[in-house]
Amino acid sequence: MKRPLPFPPTSRLAVAIASLALTSLVGLGAPAPAFAKDIRIAHISDQTGPLEAYAKQTQIGLMLGLEYATGGTMKIGDRKIVVLQRDSQTKPDVGRSQLAAAFGDDKVDIAIGPTSSGTALAMLPVAEEYKKILLVEPAVADSITGDKWNRYIFRTGRNSTQDAVSNAVAIGKPNTYIATLAQDYAFGKDFVAAFKEALAGTGAQIVHEEYAPQQTNDFTAPAERLFNALKDRKGRKVIFIIWAGGNPFKIADLNPGRYGIEVASGGNILPALAAYKALPGMEGATYYYYEHPKNKVNQWLVAEHQKRFKSPPDFFTAGGMSAGIAIVEALKKTNGDTGTDKLIKTMEGMSFETPKGKMTFRKDDHQAMQSMYHFKIKADPAFAWGVPELVREIKPEEMDVPIKNKR
Repeated sequence: MKRPLPFPPTSRLAVAIASLALTSLVGLGAPAPAFAKDIRIAHISDQTGPLEAYAKQTQIGLMLGLEYATGGTMKIGDRKIVVLQRDSQTKPDVGRSQLAAAFGDDKVDIAIGPTSSGTALAMLPVAEEYKKILLVEPAVADSITGDKWNRYIFRTGRNSTQDAVSNAVAIGKPNTYIATLAQDYAFGKDFVAAFKEALAGTGAQIVHEEYAPQQTNDFTAPAERLFNALKDRKGRKVIFIIWAGGNPFKIADLNPGRYGIEVASGGNILPALAAYKALPGMEGATYYYYEHPKNKVNQWLVAEHQKRFKSPPDFFTAGGMSAGIAIVEALKKTNGDTGTDKLIKTMEGMSFETPKGKMTFRKDDHQAMQSMYHFKIKADPAFAWGVPELVREIKPEEMDVPIKNKR
């Protein structure tokens, strides 16, 4: 295989997305035959705003997952799958209204999305009101399948605790002092709370928490507070960054190494990994990197994505594909019956194969239990990004992910 282009041109990406969606969207302008009512799925994602890149990857992955799981037919039996795309604009109120319109006006059977945790939390009550399934992908906040959860919510995306526990495995060593930098909303706060809990008993401890607005570009002031919290500690000193969008790794330009401070983070999309290239040896844990999982689903994804887009699949592409596969596998088990109660009963405890290997929806909170990947960054001149070389796969059974809902 030729070395992948690091980033596909925008025009090629747009054309490819359109071609992927064509099979599912054809026929939207005409009524479905009476003998084969379409299965209507709404994909609501933050297609505009700071998380646009994540949403586009999820969209591509979703269409590939539906294609893969249906053997290219885009059908369950004689029922065609129709996907309607809606933009939540990274705004909670817009996401809420878009989901209500999808269930109420478009009469969709199932919804998938969104990207932002804040948007997802606003959408959860709508699923309960309409008594329809919302499969959350890729929003991360624990509260989605925690205290804000309801029985209509499933999630293929990882949650903050899965991120936190796997990163605690990667860097939680005795005599380690950690200061965290996170975004000042549910995604960042839920991670830090879970990270603190996961580090208990490892010998590592969080000594400072720094939160900044999502749109922050100047990290000089937060960096000074982080440096002051760590610089006089005796032991390993780490700034751990949890951030979606933007580039908080500018902190590395302020030279924390002069105080013996390391920078660490979890995984991210390939463009964001470009900043990691300046941090060889950095450790963390990630949800997905295309070279990590070794299974036939991921082999298909990598090969098809390379063929169609001239680049490897990215972080959220795998998540979108997992969501598509989960929906198809559930519908196969119900013989195409989209009744909500039947789908819930089918999906609770259901296992299915994804690019990350086997996932299982936990019965109590509908969170997909899944592997994570401990990595160490290598600066390889052949790649535009820092390569997260695999240290080891962290299996679901190794991670103590507590049930936090009130079922």
